[in-house]
Amino acid sequence: MSRKIEPAAWDSAEVLDTAEAIEEYLAAAFETDDPVFIARALGTVARARNISQLAREIGMTRAALYRAFSGETNPEFATIMKIAHALGVGFVPVVRDHGEAA
Repeated sequence: MSRKIEPAAWDSAEVLDTAEAIEEYLAAAFETDDPVFIARALGTVARARNISQLAREIGMTRAALYRAFSGETNPEFATIMKIAHALGVGFVPVVRDHGEAA
């Protein structure tokens, strides 16, 4: 009799247990230039850091945070900045093209 083996679902939040891991994870997300992917990555970091505590700290509901990170809504930049600040994450601009600006 053979048994079907189901692989466990991977949850990146389980391995984001150091500041360095979070930094590398978010840097990789930002390299995609995909706002939906970046929002979801911030959501993963929030889950790793305790999303309930984050919600209380920034005055949002957990449901609102999950919506912001779902990729199905377009959260305001101010919301993203507020969440990032509460997570201890900063954004550093990097000039990619040294040519003249368009």
